[in-house]
Amino acid sequence: MTATTEGGPALLFARTKVNRNDQRIFVAKLVALAMLTSAGAVLALRPEPPLIVLGVVILAAAYTHAVELQHQCLHHSAFRGSWPHRLTGVPLGIPLFVVYSHYRLRHLQHHRHLGTPQDTEFFGFDTRTPLTVSHLVRGLFDYRRLGTVLWEVALAATGRWTYGFGPVSPTMRRRIVVDHLVMGGAVLVALCVTVAGYGEYPLRLWVLPLLLAVPMHFLVELPEHILCDTESTDVLRNTRSIRGSRLSTWFTNGNNLHIEHHAAMSVPINRLPLRHEETRLHAVHVERTYLDFYRTLWAALRRREGKA
Repeated sequence: MTATTEGGPALLFARTKVNRNDQRIFVAKLVALAMLTSAGAVLALRPEPPLIVLGVVILAAAYTHAVELQHQCLHHSAFRGSWPHRLTGVPLGIPLFVVYSHYRLRHLQHHRHLGTPQDTEFFGFDTRTPLTVSHLVRGLFDYRRLGTVLWEVALAATGRWTYGFGPVSPTMRRRIVVDHLVMGGAVLVALCVTVAGYGEYPLRLWVLPLLLAVPMHFLVELPEHILCDTESTDVLRNTRSIRGSRLSTWFTNGNNLHIEHHAAMSVPINRLPLRHEETRLHAVHVERTYLDFYRTLWAALRRREGKA
């Protein structure tokens, strides 16, 4: 789909480069993430159980938000230069076991092949499969992905890692292997701290928030393409946008404006709200709030289970 037809969504498909203001906004988001993570860590290490629970929830939210910031780094739409994206993106994904270069490779293929059998979305939930409650529950608690990442860390460490979704350049393969080793190093540090008798720290600061962040991140990602026309290559039909609130737009780092993102994936996230009016006028799947989306999903589940 192009932006050349009269009366069509010209702004929606327009490309633009990262400027200094875009970069400042992203850096501010990183600072906010650091503050949120610090607050969660302080609370999670308190002796009072209610504060521990609150801290774990805040850390889970921070780790989920971090992956959405990492997503912007994947597209090189956060900084004016290319090199800071990987430098920033690698640590952003560590808490949720997301290996930056591997995610980048598969996610860019997802953008290129959306609406075709070659779609390679990174996370395990496949919206092209039949919609059932059991399918959604498996995606919600997809802890198996964590084991898969650890296995790929082991393969990378022993020189046996391979890419299963097409050819990959030697440079990209090296980056993916190195990023897996960085992930493995972080896990090894946590294990060493545990063996040294301080297991409460990785438990409260990583393990428990991670277990909560997995379903939290699933709920953020789910609206993107589910119940859309997954056999169409038209982004106005195969993707969903949710207007949302300022809070949800910040927390998901603009993931709610997913049509806008797929229409021009290199546009800085902070500029996407300006394009939402054209999305609302021309796209098929546009929701006002996340609650509206989940009501639509629940209604679709009831209809399909009623036909079963």
